[in-house]
Amino acid sequence: MEAMRVILMGFLALMVTSTIQGGAVSTETMKSISRINKKGPFLGIVVPNAFEMSPLLQSPSFVPDKKFPHLDISGRRFRTGRLENETIILVMTGLGMLNSGITTQLLLTLFKVKGVLHFGIAGNANPQLQIGDVTIPHYWAHTSLWNWQRYGDDPDDELTFESNGDYTRRIGYLHFSDYNNVTENGKPLENLLNNVWYQPEEIFPVNGIPEVRQHAFWVPVDKHYLAVAEKLEGMKLQWCINSTTCLPRQAMVVRVARGSSANIFVDNAAYGHFLNTKFNVTPIDMESGAVALVCHQQQTPFIAFRALSDLAGGGSSLSNEASIFSSLAAQNAVDVVVKFISLIFA
Repeated sequence: MEAMRVILMGFLALMVTSTIQGGAVSTETMKSISRINKKGPFLGIVVPNAFEMSPLLQSPSFVPDKKFPHLDISGRRFRTGRLENETIILVMTGLGMLNSGITTQLLLTLFKVKGVLHFGIAGNANPQLQIGDVTIPHYWAHTSLWNWQRYGDDPDDELTFESNGDYTRRIGYLHFSDYNNVTENGKPLENLLNNVWYQPEEIFPVNGIPEVRQHAFWVPVDKHYLAVAEKLEGMKLQWCINSTTCLPRQAMVVRVARGSSANIFVDNAAYGHFLNTKFNVTPIDMESGAVALVCHQQQTPFIAFRALSDLAGGGSSLSNEASIFSSLAAQNAVDVVVKFISLIFA
């Protein structure tokens, strides 16, 4: 009787697992994942939105898998196929750091992935580059994790909980009054916003001790991927929308020092200039830093390609360069990714 009870309980548990909705992955989906993984390991490709993904899906280099063209999990569609003769899994994250982090973790947890390529468009904080250029940063950071200091404290004063190891002043700060337009007797007036100190992320690498935190701010891309990316710097990219609307010069591929991500759409020249002069940042986006952090924790090779689509608030107030050149930038990013894949395993 006891044996029958155990068998029955196991059967009921299986039935619940196979029909459960929400966060759990059903038994049927797990079977599909298992069948897909037999074709792995895959090169994972992570892209923020449909606008950026469409040029890749329309590329003649992309061939969907005939048996498993896609699998839908937790609101994400994981597309499988081949790109430049490489077996890939392509997934769209949606906007922002939370979406991109969750999606990347799902990708790496459920599928056999040997490396991650991330691409999209971005704002440009580097006056040496132009719209249409595709940047490949060596490092990425999440720059909206802040400790906002109370008014009256200064850079020499310890932050609350700093002595516990929760916060640090090593990375640097933004002093809001440096951008105050209110003056008295020709001198700028102090405001109450004081300083925000940039903070590293708490991370828990797969090869670390569970629940023992580490910290990361500047996350490097894979060394081998970055070395291969050097071969892309001579690529000829699009620089004209039509016969009358062109960029000042042909767009190019450039390896740069750093990229910055945050849950902030930066359309403000002063802040873009600050990020460039303070941290040597070129592309500014809302997803790459999260993808980088997840790959870093999971010990998975990673690189990101971001095509510059606007000047992060640095353009003319009478123009909207993002709406004009974003499609060109998205296509340039796809062209660079496709070329990179042709070289990475050659």
